[in-house]
Amino acid sequence: MSSSGVCRVNRLSFVAAVAISALVPQGAVAQIGGAYVTGTAAAREIDLDDRAIRAAGIAFLPIERERGATDLSFPGTVTVPPSQLRVVAAPVDGLIEAVEVAPDEMVSAGQTILRMRSPALVEAQREFISANADATLAQDRLRRAEQLLAARALPERDFLTAENEARTRTYKAEEREHALKLMGMTEPEIETLRKTRDYLPSIAIVAPKAGFVLSRFTSPGERVAAAEPLFTIAQLEPLWVNIQVPSSRLGSVTVGSPVSLPAFGASGHVIRIGRSVDPATQSVSAIAQIDTNGGSIRPGLAVTATVRVAQNGIPQWVVPSGSVVRHRDRSWIFVRSPNGVRAVPVQVLAENARDASIRADLAPTERVAARGMIALLGELAKTDTE
Repeated sequence: MSSSGVCRVNRLSFVAAVAISALVPQGAVAQIGGAYVTGTAAAREIDLDDRAIRAAGIAFLPIERERGATDLSFPGTVTVPPSQLRVVAAPVDGLIEAVEVAPDEMVSAGQTILRMRSPALVEAQREFISANADATLAQDRLRRAEQLLAARALPERDFLTAENEARTRTYKAEEREHALKLMGMTEPEIETLRKTRDYLPSIAIVAPKAGFVLSRFTSPGERVAAAEPLFTIAQLEPLWVNIQVPSSRLGSVTVGSPVSLPAFGASGHVIRIGRSVDPATQSVSAIAQIDTNGGSIRPGLAVTATVRVAQNGIPQWVVPSGSVVRHRDRSWIFVRSPNGVRAVPVQVLAENARDASIRADLAPTERVAARGMIALLGELAKTDTE
């Protein structure tokens, strides 16, 4: 044995025998569970001869090409898209007389869901009647002024004053009418009020759109303030799933990736991926739009979402899970090379107790290290300073 070979064998034996902390800088730990994100890094050559490899107990296995797509599973929560939610609020201060729908009940657009009594509503009707009477009187004065002006019996200045007064009074009446509409009165009710002068002491609150009542915030006999929420109504087709994707797997999920909920038979696709990471969970929210499969999916449901990751031109391989190590926030594997071993950065797509699915630029004939990872990890750490 040459002196250089002996030295190399002794060095690797020592590496395999001592504690990891003495050889590997902080951040270089073997991957035991989960997957890690891979940054941009070049492969590194580690010069080792056959004797050194055998002395360190390093063994290599062939890699296997992964065909088709990979399924990744993540936790998620079913939510209602914001555009399909409607909050029904009290249009005016008042007392709740009757609640005519219950949570989870289906309602149609225009259906009465609540009745309330309001002194403010009565006052608004009084102001409307007064403003309408003033507008009618101003219009009568304008017609008389037009007649007098035509007979040259009225100065033009007085006619313009009457015209401006009529316009102002009409605008005031229209303003009061709009206020009644905002309080929930319908046009037929306002027209009846205009003709009969009969006040309505209560008002019916109707559903603004068809959907399901998700929540109710009041009960009969309660007093509510204007703009206070009363109901939440939602359309439940389609729904969203807020998928929590670990930051390490984020590179595998893209907008348009197919999503399924195997336990419920629902499917959809990713429509948006968040731009911020939750500091507590180190995950990113990916929003998937799904069908409800006949109502089996409901808001608030905790689900396991399966995201299908298609190959994007970079080959995907299956290697033993113990072949993947982590060093300086990247995932690496070690493949046999003519000079010894080559450390290759990889992207981990999925992993179980036996195998790991990775993306890397490898040849089908290459072999990956499956044993002796501690020694190889130590050698990889030493290349950081080379």
